Amino acid sequence: MIFRAVCVVFLVFQMCITEITACTGVLLKTKDESFVNGRTVEFGTAIDMSVAIIPRNYKFVGEIPNGAGMPYKSKYAAAGIYCFTDKKLMDGINEKGLVAAAFYFPGYAKYARITKANQPKALSPVEFPNWILTQFATIEEVKDAISSVVIAPSVMKGWGDAPPPMHYIVYDKEGHSIVIEPLDGKLVVYENVLGAITNSPSFDWHLQNLSNYINLSPLNVGPIDLRGLKLSSFGQGSGLGGLPGDFTPPSRFVRAAIFSAASVPSVNSDEAVNQTFHVLNQFDIPIGVIRQKDGEKIEYDSTLLTSVKDPNTLKYYYRSYEDQTVKFIDLKKFDRNAKVIKDMKIVGKQKNLDVSSLLK
Repeated sequence: MIFRAVCVVFLVFQMCITEITACTGVLLKTKDESFVNGRTVEFGTAIDMSVAIIPRNYKFVGEIPNGAGMPYKSKYAAAGIYCFTDKKLMDGINEKGLVAAAFYFPGYAKYARITKANQPKALSPVEFPNWILTQFATIEEVKDAISSVVIAPSVMKGWGDAPPPMHYIVYDKEGHSIVIEPLDGKLVVYENVLGAITNSPSFDWHLQNLSNYINLSPLNVGPIDLRGLKLSSFGQGSGLGGLPGDFTPPSRFVRAAIFSAASVPSVNSDEAVNQTFHVLNQFDIPIGVIRQKDGEKIEYDSTLLTSVKDPNTLKYYYRSYEDQTVKFIDLKKFDRNAKVIKDMKIVGKQKNLDVSSLLK
């Protein structure tokens, strides 16, 4: 009976941490020593997303369970994506080339308990990236300020009846990266030399798990002689034999680390944007291949959005499941001292181009 009870608890725990969410992030380096980063956004239900420009000197107040949290004013302008009606960027780039993004972290995120003492420095899980983007120019500044903030277990509109479990990644224009995770009420910072990120479990576990795949290589395996029997691979890709191909967070992390590291460097960041989209194609989830059943209801995970950030040009690129046309926002083209947030919903259907008349 005890064994059975333990199994039930374990299965319930596994159901919590395998919730349909499959975001993946990567970092690519170019020949001219610049860096570009990108990510996918997956979820089991539709998310209402909008692209937006946050101007300088715009006032925000942290949203927490028992009232108002930290008040802050944007020091830097930023471009990116917000979800539902909460105009705070969850994925974006600021005018200093700093990038911040939220990734789902089910089963592991544990936020701070809010008290009268820490309420003035509390933020919701959704707006933590917005705070980073609007306040800081470098990763060192972010690390120095981590102790000045807490993340509250806030229930947010559109995210269900519980606080959305998140962890976060930050990139700078020099290619440095950190991962920030809310563990046992405290924010833990990890250096991220790979620039890769997925979801649960914790980031340090993913790094340790890579040791299981140190045999993998982009180089093909040569022919061998097995007791006189000559054997050779059937085709290209033999060096990656054993690469995990499923969409679980550990498997995606392995692929993200290997694909981004093995990617042939582009000449510059403009070309690297296209290369980053190609790398992220490896994590694209069509509707139907991942399903979760809840009673009579079946949820399907899919890649709702793919975004790429170029810290060198301050451009935020994106495409959606319904429209694979790559669009971008150029932060340099906006008045960064504007008084209002400019935004636009991510909508539209793919328009295929008829080139029949061009054939000669």
